[in-house]
Amino acid sequence: MIDSGVMPRMKEIVSRGRMAPMTASLPEISSVSWSTFMTGLDPGGHGIFGFTDFKDASYALRYPSFRDLGAPTIWDRLGERRMRSVVIDQPATYPARPIPGVLISGFVALDLEKAVAPRSYLAALRGMNYEIDIDAAKCRDNPDELFSALGKRLAERRSVVDALWEKEEWNLMEIVVTGTDRLHHFMWDACEDANHPRREDVLAYYRAIDDFLGHVYEKFRRLDAGGNFFMLSDHGFCAAKREVYVNAVLRAEGFLDLAPGASSLEGITERTKAFALDPARIYINRAGRFPRGRIDEADAKSLLEDLAAIFDALEVGGERVVRRRFTGREAYSGPFARRGPDLVLVPRNGFDLKGRPGAAEISGERRFQGMHTWEDAFFFSLDPAAIEDPNDLNIVDVPKTILRSIDVEP
Repeated sequence: MIDSGVMPRMKEIVSRGRMAPMTASLPEISSVSWSTFMTGLDPGGHGIFGFTDFKDASYALRYPSFRDLGAPTIWDRLGERRMRSVVIDQPATYPARPIPGVLISGFVALDLEKAVAPRSYLAALRGMNYEIDIDAAKCRDNPDELFSALGKRLAERRSVVDALWEKEEWNLMEIVVTGTDRLHHFMWDACEDANHPRREDVLAYYRAIDDFLGHVYEKFRRLDAGGNFFMLSDHGFCAAKREVYVNAVLRAEGFLDLAPGASSLEGITERTKAFALDPARIYINRAGRFPRGRIDEADAKSLLEDLAAIFDALEVGGERVVRRRFTGREAYSGPFARRGPDLVLVPRNGFDLKGRPGAAEISGERRFQGMHTWEDAFFFSLDPAAIEDPNDLNIVDVPKTILRSIDVEP
């Protein structure tokens, strides 16, 4: 988009600083990556391992919220120094709680009334017809609805930025644009195919993103206080070719046994050795951790080796599915690490991993055109020196970099 002239403002900004590739969280999903961004800790330190997790001593699922975040955020750290933040459309912060400044929650937020802190801004947001996200059900298979909604949400963010920029006193202003994620999930084919019938709509949206980016950057340049300007993504993207169902693989290999007719993990029997949560978090059915757990610590190590070998060799359509794998001990550290999975899989581009315990086959047609990737997120700093090692950057490093730029030790 930069090279072809679609995003001239971003080209100018990037030319003034340093952009580096960045790895995302494990797994590479927004609730986990943004929680890592907020805290500077991996899931073992902040406690958010996915959009879903297990209820205590159960196979039933729960939906972690901002209340479950087990570590202070970057905004809390700034507040300790009497500094204020304005945070707009931040995923994984619902329900919103007071921070030193203003917080407007982003995806997944269900009710605007519970997504704003302080609540005194609620009336103003409603007056702007502010909506938290697009209606995915309406937009997924309706490109006209999708592009219309993306344009409206971007315009609303611009209005909020302009209002809070002047009204609030702040040391950190943060704006998240979720629309690119939605575009890539639903219309990735048009992002790659120059002859796609909706290609011009994609380019038009990126031009609008570029205009919004330039608008914010010009406001930043007019600040008397100076400071730094950052851009980042919480993961990368690529085309999806097939979905691959991790629980179906485990069932086929004899690791997962569900009661007759069961389609959820609540149907796990005592014969189960391992099972998975989305997108590819594999848990050993440990005695003492799960109600019908049967695997003790002495057997867990060899079982983990068996699981690794199976997924290393897994192929769909003659292609290897898994690019990398990490044990829980390799991926996570901190007080919550023991609650995490025993194995995390990173897929090769094109294979969209899902848990799907009720799936009959190990793979199926894609439901989204685009899928997240782990190794090609990005981070940009206007001050090149702020990125200490551009060849070894993870999203866990971002808040440290931002805090140092405001003269706060992480």
